[in-house]
Amino acid sequence: MNIILISNKLARTKSLTLTGTHFLLIISVFFIIIVLSSLGLNYLSLRYADGIKSPLLRTLLVNPQEERHRKIQLHLHNNLNVMAIKLGQMQAQLLRLDALGERLTESSGIQSQESSINHVPGQGGGHAVLPTEEITFSEFNRKLQALSYALDERADRLGALDSLFRYGRLAERVLPSIMPVDTKWYSSGYGYRIDPFSGKRAFHKGVDFAVKAGTPIRASAGGVVVYSDRHPEYGNMIEIDHGDELISRYAHASKRLVKLGQVVLRGQIIAKVGSTGRSTGPHLHFEIRYKDVPQNPSRFLKMSG
Repeated sequence: MNIILISNKLARTKSLTLTGTHFLLIISVFFIIIVLSSLGLNYLSLRYADGIKSPLLRTLLVNPQEERHRKIQLHLHNNLNVMAIKLGQMQAQLLRLDALGERLTESSGIQSQESSINHVPGQGGGHAVLPTEEITFSEFNRKLQALSYALDERADRLGALDSLFRYGRLAERVLPSIMPVDTKWYSSGYGYRIDPFSGKRAFHKGVDFAVKAGTPIRASAGGVVVYSDRHPEYGNMIEIDHGDELISRYAHASKRLVKLGQVVLRGQIIAKVGSTGRSTGPHLHFEIRYKDVPQNPSRFLKMSG
């Protein structure tokens, strides 16, 4: 490529010949200038970006990607502060669960290490003022996850204890465990005895309480009345179904105070003591049947302590 130079001071024109090598050198110089300018702007943006107050200069000097990264960091920092507050709330909740679990454990009488709800090793040492360090997001996430597992574990254990107590209270109410009349001795026990009418050895399916006529008869446990009528042998008789094929029977009453299908509560008065049916005098004949098989009432009544 030839370039012709014309000047009024020159007597004649001059020509320059540019080869491919010349073009390559020129392009290289321009490229180096552009690279150096970019590096210089990047250095200024990193070193002086925070101190630049002019929006125009800041726009020119600060790398857009660096600005985006700074905004993301600021957003994460703000969110981390909020989540740290949530972590403190969850730790307080864990302390309350531990306190409740400890009370439930003591009330249940369970002393095994496996059932211990709140078992924190002793800690101590001198107080030292250390420089504060911000918790990283990954570290915080691990702590939060561990705390979540701990809360779930505490909730499961407390749920198990609560179910245990609920079952205990329910069993106490549906098992015939309180005395049906106000006395502490049997006039005739469960098992074989001499029948007062035949004089022969016979099996007595319940227990007898010899008390005055008119003495209140109470339901030994809650349930539903499945029989309230007069029986040829038992006289005025009441049967209460406690569920799971467990029934209590109250016989020889002078008066029945509950009806068929009625729901009765533990300790509720259901009849009055009498001497109806096959009886030699005022008393209560009390039976407990499981799947229609007579059971020894003393085994149940002893549960009431």
